[in-house]
Amino acid sequence: MGGVSNASQSPLSPLPASDRPEAAARLRDALLHASFTADGLLELLGAPAYAALARSETVPALRATRGDTPPEALVRLFLLQQPVPQARVADVLPVDACLESGWLTRVGGDEIAATVDVRPYGGPGGEDWFIVSDLGCAVGGAGGIGRRDEGVVLGVGGASMTLAGITVRRPAAAALDLGTGSGIQALHATRHATRVTATDLNPRALHMTALTLALSGAPAADLREGSLFDPVRDDETYDLIVSNPPFVISPGARLTYRDGGMGGDDLCRTLVQQAGDRLNEGGFAQFLANWQHVEGEDWQERLRSWVPRGCDAWIVQREVQDVNQYAELWLRDAGDHRVDAAEYQARYDAWLDEFEARKVKAVGFGWITLRKAGAAVPSVTVEEWPHPVEQPLGDTIRAHFDRLAYLRDHDDAALLEERFRLTAEVVQEQVGLPGAEDPEHVVLRQNRGMRRATRVDTVGAGFAGVCDGTMSAGVILDAIAQLVGEDPVLLRDRTPAQIRLLVEQGFLEPVR
Repeated sequence: MGGVSNASQSPLSPLPASDRPEAAARLRDALLHASFTADGLLELLGAPAYAALARSETVPALRATRGDTPPEALVRLFLLQQPVPQARVADVLPVDACLESGWLTRVGGDEIAATVDVRPYGGPGGEDWFIVSDLGCAVGGAGGIGRRDEGVVLGVGGASMTLAGITVRRPAAAALDLGTGSGIQALHATRHATRVTATDLNPRALHMTALTLALSGAPAADLREGSLFDPVRDDETYDLIVSNPPFVISPGARLTYRDGGMGGDDLCRTLVQQAGDRLNEGGFAQFLANWQHVEGEDWQERLRSWVPRGCDAWIVQREVQDVNQYAELWLRDAGDHRVDAAEYQARYDAWLDEFEARKVKAVGFGWITLRKAGAAVPSVTVEEWPHPVEQPLGDTIRAHFDRLAYLRDHDDAALLEERFRLTAEVVQEQVGLPGAEDPEHVVLRQNRGMRRATRVDTVGAGFAGVCDGTMSAGVILDAIAQLVGEDPVLLRDRTPAQIRLLVEQGFLEPVR
């Protein structure tokens, strides 16, 4: 989650030089040689301690690194942020170069400490990457993440991973990461985009992104300071726009990395509405967002109103919290639960006052994907799906929009002339009383992607089961009509709606 709105900054520790690529390259080589990678850490720490570290619990990792080996010292230095004797890493790291360029600092006569958090991160193609962020942001334990200063740059969190997983990955001439933070989305984009632009209101975040890219051995990005689309020229458009913005709906803008500084969910709405004009034809814009559930207002219609003209949209609500739960979550995130009780109560009251004034009863969280389609009647899907999904979902999301375009181009008559194939790993479940001759209903269930389940009638189940790409839909329906003794004309009239649903939800795919 990166900054894209106005807020002041407080002084933070100096950062490594971002204009010393040779120093970053030497440090990268040293870390790789010492197996300071995602796979290396898993082997060194063991699965339980590695998983605990991902939850910001450091005690198991501290216990697992009590030896004298260089890899253990690197974990303590860069992940657990403990000073270590220089002699323990002198044969592993280019210490003098790291001190000179600011990656390390002296903290005692013979000890050194890291100036930034350096976290190994495995890329989707097996790349060994490193995410650079501020110290103290991922080492807090059960009491809450340790540091939440204004202007601080966080590392990789669950939201960042979610956005990276749902992003459509295809060759792109230009990609834009709005509110880049520590640069994880920009880093992913360098794999498939010729030109990557990353923006953030916080200049410290842009500095971190430059360090992340350099230490990961990735191409440099065009880094620009500013809020939302302000740093983007009027004539610039993109094939991909991604953003994990400061979407938290809060009273004020105390923390740049999470608080948007606009009232309610206006920042997310503005971001979505302005994205349409910045997309090339066929381009995707993908965001994480919060949205208000307002008393007397349909939340789905609220989100439909955000979709810009000329774009198809797929909006998925993954979670809903009542206003009390929501306020408590973000008060804990900022460490406010550790302050004076009266101060905590005052801040809690301020959140509830804000929600009450706006008649907000709950807050939703989810994904918003736009595709520039230019259709006269765009397709907008807004749904709630809190169930487990299979990440990464980028290919699933792209296929969803491809199917929407296909269905828009085929009326019912054309649909019946098409051939379809049941997608992989779809199973059929029959639900009914034990011993009953016929099931009460039939459910088709996916084991991949969104892992949807949909109820169909016996005709729909029979149709899906026969679809292997060899016969047209109309021919299959005629055969089913003969089998069940139904008028084939009537069956052809009433079944296309069910076929459309099965195609839209990914149970059937057209054979082209």
